[in-house]
Amino acid sequence: MVVVENLSKNFADPKKGVVRAVQDVSFVAKPGQTFGLLGANGAGKTTTLRMLSTVIQPTSGSATVNGFDVVRDSRSVRANIGFLSTSTALYQRLNPVEMLRYFGELYGMSKADTERRIEEIVAKLNIGEFMDRLCDKLSTGQKQRVSIARAILHDPPILFFDEPTAGLDVVTSQTILEFIEDCRNSGKTVIFSTHIMAETERLCDHVAVIHEGKMRAQGTVEGLKAEYQAESFEQAFLKIVDYRSEVNA
Repeated sequence: MVVVENLSKNFADPKKGVVRAVQDVSFVAKPGQTFGLLGANGAGKTTTLRMLSTVIQPTSGSATVNGFDVVRDSRSVRANIGFLSTSTALYQRLNPVEMLRYFGELYGMSKADTERRIEEIVAKLNIGEFMDRLCDKLSTGQKQRVSIARAILHDPPILFFDEPTAGLDVVTSQTILEFIEDCRNSGKTVIFSTHIMAETERLCDHVAVIHEGKMRAQGTVEGLKAEYQAESFEQAFLKIVDYRSEVNA
């Protein structure tokens, strides 16, 4: 479970002064569910996930990941999560198997457990056809599958996906979305950030809309559609962020 209470993050900008990237965000993501963190580019989604994954510390508020505080127990948090984004870097001079073995050592896994997990993941993500190719020779979609493998190698109970299909073709995107569904169905806690409404309707059990760093709405997809009298979730989302007033401002 992930519990977030009044989480905020400010950055200092030489020209703009204090930039409030995230302001008093609160939510709970539960096992066996996909929690959607929705918003336009720059809304604060990635900053929120970076705080939850201990990459940056919050300015105020608190959050626990599988019972561990993101500030006081950062090492334990990292041991309990897998994080995937479009910018996850790979070691270009290693092939996928070599890289996974390296991360197995970093995760403190035994050689036997590492090899067993690599065999499982290679089959699940269809990596076998390029497993001996250097990472810098892989396509964008192949690199993303290897990044998923790295994130789940240690079988963490909590997974963060930060716009994982951005820039990918339809076939690769489908593979990733099916994988996220499998994670939810296996009982993992999944937090999925996106601005693609079709993915939201397909994957998310519960959603929270962030706009300009603030939480604007929370609920189920159907519940928010009903609340905002919208036929599609895209229409509901535009009403939540007050799209027309911004266009006319």
